[in-house]
Amino acid sequence: MAVRRLSRVEFVAMTALLFATVAFSIDAMLPALPEIGAELTPETLNRAQFVVTSFMLGMGAGTLIMGPLSDCFGRKPVILGTALAYMLGAAIAGLGQSLEWLLIGRVIQGFGAAGVRVVALAVVRDLYSGRDMAKIVSFVMTIFTLLPALAPSVGAVVMAGFGWRGIFGAFLVFSVVSMGWFGLRQAETLPPESRRALRPGPLLAAAREVLGSPVARSATLVQTFIFAGFFGFLTSTQQVYDIYFDKGDSFPVWFGVVAICAGSASFLNAMLVGRLGMRYLIRTALMAQFVLSGVMMAAFWLHLLPGWAEFPAYILWSITFFGMNALTIGNLNALAMEPLGHVAGMAASIIGAFATALSALLASPIGLLFDGTPRPLATGCFIAVGAALAVMLTVPKR
Repeated sequence: MAVRRLSRVEFVAMTALLFATVAFSIDAMLPALPEIGAELTPETLNRAQFVVTSFMLGMGAGTLIMGPLSDCFGRKPVILGTALAYMLGAAIAGLGQSLEWLLIGRVIQGFGAAGVRVVALAVVRDLYSGRDMAKIVSFVMTIFTLLPALAPSVGAVVMAGFGWRGIFGAFLVFSVVSMGWFGLRQAETLPPESRRALRPGPLLAAAREVLGSPVARSATLVQTFIFAGFFGFLTSTQQVYDIYFDKGDSFPVWFGVVAICAGSASFLNAMLVGRLGMRYLIRTALMAQFVLSGVMMAAFWLHLLPGWAEFPAYILWSITFFGMNALTIGNLNALAMEPLGHVAGMAASIIGAFATALSALLASPIGLLFDGTPRPLATGCFIAVGAALAVMLTVPKR
């Protein structure tokens, strides 16, 4: 049965808003981490970074089951149902009077956000495949970049008016708007005759098919290492701006500049992927970033830069690191799911759960090792990108 499609422009805009749920939920919290640490964990300020990693752990756990649920019950019921969990988690976190309750709420919030991310990706795969899917995801990422660019500023403005707890109210409003658009405009993309029963046998068979694909396994592992570096960047960068560069007040502005500049890489990817292919762009981006992260690591450890040049160098490196994600993540998702369209929900779940949960664990030491300088961050990113590149060079052509 043919599925009625939205116009490509509306579909891309709506999907970008859905994808942005995760980024908004993380990036809007970054300006609040110092206040959260001072209020809830003053004895160990670095523990405030768990506000980010707990969300990602919840998202990783939720990701594992959202795909099979959507394969069984359809895309719309699952994505709308998990939005309720997201809003419940936001309410618990916003009202929590201890760090423990805040983190519990963030885990639940991340669990709900997993449904939005996984099912949105499955919807894209229901309608597009291969390089067409990569193009759609690239256009989505181009628009999606604007929200992470604005998210820290939104968080700072809300925090100025309502305190850091008010940010969780902003999450509730955002979810109502994005889910309203999806619920009212997007038709169900998985017809009843294509659904899979939620039984152990079919689920295990689908999981074996996903795990049995050498391309899917390798592409997922590459994503894991890239996410580890990226999440490590997110957990540490506010402290780098504040403590090392003494630019905490202007952090939202600089973060926005970085995100907008890096967003051009998504548009570039959309223009080039049809001609050059996904593998070529992923390898090239990883090779370039491996060199750049190595240079930054050496510069900060060996004090190779004069003081006035360190901040501009950090900004430029941040742009290239975020840009690398734009040139790799969408392509890796399309590469991994290309042979798995008939089990798209399960594929999105396994790929997303593994990459998100493991990368969150790998990213935690980067943030906890923060020593007042960018050195642990540069070192962690260099190692993560190097590992991603090593795996990418072994990805089979079929």
